[in-house]
Amino acid sequence: MTRLRAEGATASQGRLRAEGATTSQARLRAEAAPARQAAVVLEGVRKSFNGHKVLDGVSFDVPPGRAFCLMGRSGTGKSVALRHIIGLVRPDAGRVLVEGRDITGLEPRDLSEVRKRMGFLFQNAALFDSMTVGDNVAFPMRRHTKWSDDEIRSRASQKLADVGLERDFDKMPADLSGGMKKRAGLARAMALDPAILLVDEPSAGLDPLTSAEIDQLLVDRKKGGTTLVVVTHNIPSARVVGDELAMLDEGRIVARGTVDELDRSDNPLVQAFMRSEGGG
Repeated sequence: MTRLRAEGATASQGRLRAEGATTSQARLRAEAAPARQAAVVLEGVRKSFNGHKVLDGVSFDVPPGRAFCLMGRSGTGKSVALRHIIGLVRPDAGRVLVEGRDITGLEPRDLSEVRKRMGFLFQNAALFDSMTVGDNVAFPMRRHTKWSDDEIRSRASQKLADVGLERDFDKMPADLSGGMKKRAGLARAMALDPAILLVDEPSAGLDPLTSAEIDQLLVDRKKGGTTLVVVTHNIPSARVVGDELAMLDEGRIVARGTVDELDRSDNPLVQAFMRSEGGG
């Protein structure tokens, strides 16, 4: 009996050690597992125009489903950084990755495939004046899909309904207010349900109430899983939309963090921006 108890205890101890080792190994594997791939990455991006340095080693990354707001004075290169992500501008040095793919040297056909995963809301909405609002929203669908005309019209109508323009399908852009144009531009940017939405100055030229409505539409897109990269100098808007904020000055990122972290920054420029209540 004594021998049996001893053998049982030894077996039990061995099993516990084995289970402990397995648990420990599993924990170590989980801790060593790589973080989820960033949706957008800029690595040391440099860009000059006519000898004028606009971006000087800009680096940041945006996790999937998060909102990143790039802030700074007018003319500091915010929109240039955004255009690097969509491939409208190529860096002089550094890399741009979209969902893990380096787009820096892609040929036009390959770049077009990457762009299907992104939507772009331009500062002035950039609607086609010769097309109805509905046809503007339908344009990416007609260009990049083989959906039927009925399906395209139905989807375009739904996208307009999502931004509160369900009654404006047949209107011309000239008949819309500034806020309505921005909404229509957002509907077109979301036409193909992109994983990534790039937004250039969403509140530019809008009154505070309309600006707040656009902010809420962007937050809704984020809640739906869309990754947002937003260029803005509107601090109230950035506070609402952004999970992480970064300040660009003289071509460099001078501060980056959450709203609370930037509120505590000792950088005078960051302090001035974060205390601002102005919009536009």
